[in-house]
Amino acid sequence: MPTPHDGQDSTPDTVDGVARARLYGEPLFALPNDLYIPPDALEIFLEAFEGPLDLLLYLIRKQNFNVLDIPMAQVTKQYLLYVEQIRRTNLELASEYLLMAAMLIEIKSRMLLPVKKADTGEEAEDPRAELVRRLLEYEQMKLAAQKLDTLPVLGRDFLRSQVYIEQSLQPRFPDVDAEDLRAAWAEVLRRAKLVQHHKISREELSVREHMSQILRRLQGARFMEFTELFDVTRGVPVVVVNFIAMLELTRESLLEITQAEPFAPIYVRLTYTPN
Repeated sequence: MPTPHDGQDSTPDTVDGVARARLYGEPLFALPNDLYIPPDALEIFLEAFEGPLDLLLYLIRKQNFNVLDIPMAQVTKQYLLYVEQIRRTNLELASEYLLMAAMLIEIKSRMLLPVKKADTGEEAEDPRAELVRRLLEYEQMKLAAQKLDTLPVLGRDFLRSQVYIEQSLQPRFPDVDAEDLRAAWAEVLRRAKLVQHHKISREELSVREHMSQILRRLQGARFMEFTELFDVTRGVPVVVVNFIAMLELTRESLLEITQAEPFAPIYVRLTYTPN
Protein backbone atom coordinates (compact mmCIF):
# COMPACT_ATOMS: atom_id res chain seq x y z
CA MET A 1 0.00 0.00 0.00
CA PRO A 2 1.20 3.54 -0.60
CA THR A 3 2.49 5.38 2.45
CA PRO A 4 0.17 8.27 3.42
CA HIS A 5 1.64 11.76 3.57
CA ASP A 6 1.78 13.54 6.89
CA GLY A 7 -1.49 15.19 7.89
CA GLN A 8 -3.54 13.23 5.36
CA ASP A 9 -6.35 10.78 6.08
CA SER A 10 -5.08 7.24 5.51
CA THR A 11 -8.59 5.79 5.25
CA PRO A 12 -9.15 4.48 1.72
CA ASP A 13 -12.09 5.77 -0.27
CA THR A 14 -13.20 2.23 -0.99
CA VAL A 15 -12.56 -1.07 0.72
CA ASP A 16 -12.52 -3.97 -1.71
CA GLY A 17 -14.71 -1.99 -4.07
CA VAL A 18 -17.38 -1.27 -1.44
CA ALA A 19 -18.69 2.28 -1.29
CA ARG A 20 -18.64 4.25 1.93
CA ALA A 21 -22.34 5.09 1.68
CA ARG A 22 -25.24 5.48 -0.71
CA LEU A 23 -26.82 8.79 -1.59
CA TYR A 24 -30.22 8.61 -3.28
CA GLY A 25 -29.43 5.02 -4.21
CA GLU A 26 -26.12 5.87 -5.89
CA PRO A 27 -22.83 4.57 -4.36
CA LEU A 28 -20.69 7.21 -2.68
CA PHE A 29 -16.97 6.31 -2.89
CA ALA A 30 -15.61 9.59 -1.51
CA LEU A 31 -16.93 12.19 0.92
CA PRO A 32 -17.87 15.56 -0.62
CA ASN A 33 -15.34 18.34 -0.08
CA ASP A 34 -18.06 20.77 1.12
CA LEU A 35 -19.66 18.32 3.57
CA TYR A 36 -20.51 20.08 6.87
CA ILE A 37 -21.91 18.31 9.93
CA PRO A 38 -22.98 20.75 12.70
CA PRO A 39 -21.82 19.90 16.23
CA ASP A 40 -25.38 19.52 17.54
CA ALA A 41 -26.61 17.37 14.65
CA LEU A 42 -26.85 14.32 16.87
CA GLU A 43 -27.79 14.39 20.54
CA ILE A 44 -28.26 11.32 22.71
CA PHE A 45 -29.99 11.50 26.09
CA LEU A 46 -29.44 8.37 28.15
CA GLU A 47 -31.65 9.46 31.04
CA ALA A 48 -34.40 12.03 31.39
CA PHE A 49 -34.97 13.66 34.76
CA GLU A 50 -37.70 16.02 35.89
CA GLY A 51 -35.44 18.11 38.11
CA PRO A 52 -32.50 18.13 40.53
CA LEU A 53 -34.33 16.08 43.16
CA ASP A 54 -35.24 13.48 40.54
CA LEU A 55 -31.60 13.16 39.46
CA LEU A 56 -30.35 12.95 43.04
CA LEU A 57 -32.92 10.29 43.95
CA TYR A 58 -31.96 8.32 40.82
CA LEU A 59 -28.25 8.32 41.81
CA ILE A 60 -29.05 7.17 45.36
CA ARG A 61 -31.38 4.36 44.28
CA LYS A 62 -29.06 3.24 41.48
CA GLN A 63 -26.20 2.69 43.94
CA ASN A 64 -28.54 1.14 46.55
CA PHE A 65 -27.57 3.80 49.08
CA ASN A 66 -29.59 4.26 52.25
CA VAL A 67 -31.44 7.52 51.84
CA LEU A 68 -31.18 8.11 55.61
CA ASP A 69 -27.38 7.75 55.47
CA ILE A 70 -26.25 9.25 52.16
CA PRO A 71 -22.50 9.02 51.34
CA MET A 72 -22.18 12.66 50.28
CA ALA A 73 -18.75 12.29 48.66
CA GLN A 74 -19.81 9.68 46.09
CA VAL A 75 -23.22 11.18 45.41
CA THR A 76 -21.81 14.70 45.01
CA LYS A 77 -19.14 13.48 42.60
CA GLN A 78 -21.64 11.63 40.40
CA TYR A 79 -24.05 14.55 40.51
CA LEU A 80 -21.38 17.05 39.43
CA LEU A 81 -20.33 14.78 36.55
CA TYR A 82 -23.88 14.76 35.20
CA VAL A 83 -24.22 18.55 35.63
CA GLU A 84 -20.98 19.02 33.71
CA GLN A 85 -22.30 16.91 30.83
CA ILE A 86 -25.54 18.81 30.47
CA ARG A 87 -23.73 22.16 30.94
CA ARG A 88 -21.77 21.53 27.75
CA THR A 89 -24.91 21.09 25.65
CA ASN A 90 -27.60 23.10 27.43
CA LEU A 91 -26.51 25.87 29.78
CA GLU A 92 -30.09 26.90 30.60
CA LEU A 93 -30.98 23.36 31.66
CA ALA A 94 -27.79 23.06 33.71
CA SER A 95 -28.60 26.22 35.67
CA GLU A 96 -31.55 24.43 37.27
CA TYR A 97 -29.17 21.84 38.74
CA LEU A 98 -26.44 24.22 39.94
CA LEU A 99 -28.34 25.25 43.08
CA MET A 100 -28.63 21.62 44.16
CA ALA A 101 -24.94 21.10 43.39
CA ALA A 102 -24.06 24.02 45.67
CA MET A 103 -26.24 22.54 48.42
CA LEU A 104 -24.50 19.14 48.10
CA ILE A 105 -21.07 20.78 48.32
CA GLU A 106 -22.15 22.73 51.40
CA ILE A 107 -23.46 19.60 53.13
CA LYS A 108 -20.26 17.76 52.23
CA SER A 109 -18.17 20.60 53.69
CA ARG A 110 -20.18 20.72 56.91
CA MET A 111 -19.75 16.99 57.37
CA LEU A 112 -15.96 17.39 57.19
CA LEU A 113 -15.97 19.82 60.09
CA PRO A 114 -15.89 18.59 63.70
CA VAL A 115 -19.33 18.04 65.20
CA LYS A 116 -20.24 20.74 67.73
CA LYS A 117 -22.88 20.37 70.39
CA ALA A 118 -25.70 22.82 70.58
CA ASP A 119 -26.13 25.28 73.44
CA THR A 120 -28.68 22.94 75.03
CA GLY A 121 -26.10 20.20 75.26
CA GLU A 122 -27.73 18.08 72.56
CA GLU A 123 -25.92 16.93 69.46
CA ALA A 124 -26.24 19.16 66.41
CA GLU A 125 -28.64 18.15 63.66
CA ASP A 126 -27.26 16.08 60.82
CA PRO A 127 -26.50 18.41 57.85
CA ARG A 128 -28.21 15.88 55.58
CA ALA A 129 -31.52 15.98 57.52
CA GLU A 130 -33.22 18.67 55.40
CA LEU A 131 -32.08 17.04 52.15
CA VAL A 132 -33.31 13.62 53.32
CA ARG A 133 -36.68 15.09 54.23
CA ARG A 134 -37.06 16.66 50.75
CA LEU A 135 -35.99 13.44 49.02
CA LEU A 136 -38.47 11.31 50.98
CA GLU A 137 -41.34 13.72 50.25
CA TYR A 138 -40.42 13.85 46.56
CA GLU A 139 -40.23 10.05 46.34
CA GLN A 140 -43.68 9.71 47.95
CA MET A 141 -45.18 12.19 45.48
CA LYS A 142 -43.48 10.42 42.55
CA LEU A 143 -44.81 7.01 43.59
CA ALA A 144 -48.29 8.47 44.09
CA ALA A 145 -48.14 10.01 40.60
CA GLN A 146 -47.14 6.65 39.10
CA LYS A 147 -50.08 4.95 40.81
CA LEU A 148 -52.45 7.63 39.52
CA ASP A 149 -51.06 7.18 36.01
CA THR A 150 -51.98 3.48 36.09
CA LEU A 151 -55.66 4.32 36.70
CA PRO A 152 -57.95 4.36 33.65
CA VAL A 153 -58.12 7.82 32.09
CA LEU A 154 -61.09 9.17 30.17
CA GLY A 155 -60.16 9.61 26.51
CA ARG A 156 -57.01 7.47 26.82
CA ASP A 157 -58.22 4.11 28.18
CA PHE A 158 -61.99 4.40 27.77
CA LEU A 159 -64.66 6.62 26.26
CA ARG A 160 -67.80 7.87 27.91
CA SER A 161 -70.99 6.66 26.26
CA GLN A 162 -73.82 9.09 25.70
CA VAL A 163 -77.46 7.96 25.62
CA TYR A 164 -80.29 10.35 24.88
CA ILE A 165 -83.56 9.56 26.62
CA GLU A 166 -86.72 11.28 25.48
CA GLN A 167 -88.38 12.59 28.64
CA SER A 168 -91.12 14.67 27.09
CA LEU A 169 -94.54 13.89 28.60
CA GLN A 170 -96.37 14.84 25.42
CA PRO A 171 -96.52 12.10 22.77
CA ARG A 172 -94.76 12.89 19.51
CA PHE A 173 -96.68 11.73 16.49
CA PRO A 174 -95.07 11.19 13.11
CA ASP A 175 -95.63 13.82 10.47
CA VAL A 176 -98.26 13.24 7.81
CA ASP A 177 -96.81 13.12 4.33
CA ALA A 178 -98.53 14.22 1.14
CA GLU A 179 -99.40 10.66 0.07
CA ASP A 180 -101.38 9.95 3.27
CA LEU A 181 -103.23 13.26 2.94
CA ARG A 182 -104.04 12.55 -0.71
CA ALA A 183 -105.42 9.10 0.15
CA ALA A 184 -107.63 10.55 2.90
CA TRP A 185 -108.86 13.26 0.55
CA ALA A 186 -109.67 10.67 -2.14
CA GLU A 187 -111.72 8.71 0.39
CA VAL A 188 -113.72 11.86 1.26
CA LEU A 189 -114.35 12.55 -2.44
CA ARG A 190 -115.46 8.96 -3.01
CA ARG A 191 -117.99 9.18 -0.19
CA ALA A 192 -119.18 12.59 -1.39
CA LYS A 193 -119.92 11.25 -4.89
CA LEU A 194 -122.18 8.57 -3.44
CA VAL A 195 -124.68 11.27 -2.48
CA GLN A 196 -126.61 12.46 -5.54
CA HIS A 197 -128.82 15.57 -5.68
CA HIS A 198 -131.54 16.14 -8.26
CA LYS A 199 -132.01 19.78 -7.28
CA ILE A 200 -129.82 22.15 -9.19
CA SER A 201 -128.97 25.29 -7.31
CA ARG A 202 -126.18 27.81 -7.19
CA GLU A 203 -124.53 28.46 -3.87
CA GLU A 204 -121.77 30.90 -3.11
CA LEU A 205 -119.18 29.27 -0.89
CA SER A 206 -116.70 31.24 1.22
CA VAL A 207 -113.34 29.78 2.21
CA ARG A 208 -113.08 32.18 5.17
CA GLU A 209 -116.45 31.07 6.44
CA HIS A 210 -115.44 27.44 6.33
CA MET A 211 -112.17 28.30 8.08
CA SER A 212 -114.15 29.84 10.91
CA GLN A 213 -116.44 26.82 11.09
CA ILE A 214 -113.50 24.44 11.36
CA LEU A 215 -111.94 26.51 14.15
CA ARG A 216 -115.22 26.60 16.06
CA ARG A 217 -115.66 22.84 15.78
CA LEU A 218 -112.14 22.19 17.06
CA GLN A 219 -112.36 24.57 20.02
CA GLY A 220 -114.45 22.17 22.03
CA ALA A 221 -112.30 19.11 21.36
CA ARG A 222 -108.66 18.20 21.75
CA PHE A 223 -108.60 16.70 18.27
CA MET A 224 -110.97 15.32 15.64
CA GLU A 225 -110.61 12.74 12.94
CA PHE A 226 -109.94 14.10 9.49
CA THR A 227 -113.12 12.73 7.94
CA GLU A 228 -115.34 14.14 10.71
CA LEU A 229 -114.66 17.68 9.54
CA PHE A 230 -116.41 17.06 6.20
CA ASP A 231 -120.16 16.97 5.66
CA VAL A 232 -120.48 14.75 2.60
CA THR A 233 -124.23 15.21 2.47
CA ARG A 234 -123.73 18.78 1.17
CA GLY A 235 -122.05 17.67 -2.00
CA VAL A 236 -118.67 17.84 -3.62
CA PRO A 237 -118.38 21.68 -3.90
CA VAL A 238 -118.82 22.14 -0.14
CA VAL A 239 -116.34 19.36 0.58
CA VAL A 240 -113.78 20.94 -1.78
CA VAL A 241 -114.14 24.40 -0.20
CA ASN A 242 -113.92 22.86 3.28
CA PHE A 243 -110.70 21.05 2.32
CA ILE A 244 -109.21 24.27 0.93
CA ALA A 245 -110.11 26.02 4.18
CA MET A 246 -108.35 23.28 6.16
CA LEU A 247 -105.22 23.59 4.01
CA GLU A 248 -105.26 27.36 4.48
CA LEU A 249 -105.47 27.01 8.25
CA THR A 250 -102.58 24.53 8.19
CA ARG A 251 -100.49 26.91 6.10
CA GLU A 252 -101.12 29.66 8.64
CA SER A 253 -100.02 27.28 11.44
CA LEU A 254 -103.43 27.32 13.09
CA LEU A 255 -104.03 23.59 12.60
CA GLU A 256 -101.83 20.53 13.04
CA ILE A 257 -102.45 17.31 11.12
CA THR A 258 -100.98 14.21 12.80
CA GLN A 259 -101.02 10.44 12.48
CA ALA A 260 -100.12 7.97 15.23
CA GLU A 261 -98.54 5.41 12.89
CA PRO A 262 -98.52 4.48 9.22
CA PHE A 263 -102.00 3.66 7.79
CA ALA A 264 -103.62 4.90 11.01
CA PRO A 265 -106.46 7.46 11.05
CA ILE A 266 -105.45 11.08 10.50
CA TYR A 267 -106.34 13.55 13.23
CA VAL A 268 -106.62 17.34 13.19
CA ARG A 269 -106.18 19.62 16.18
CA LEU A 270 -105.55 23.29 17.00
CA THR A 271 -101.97 24.44 17.40
CA TYR A 272 -102.98 26.99 20.05
CA THR A 273 -105.07 26.96 23.21
CA PRO A 274 -108.29 28.92 22.77
CA ASN A 275 -109.20 31.44 25.46
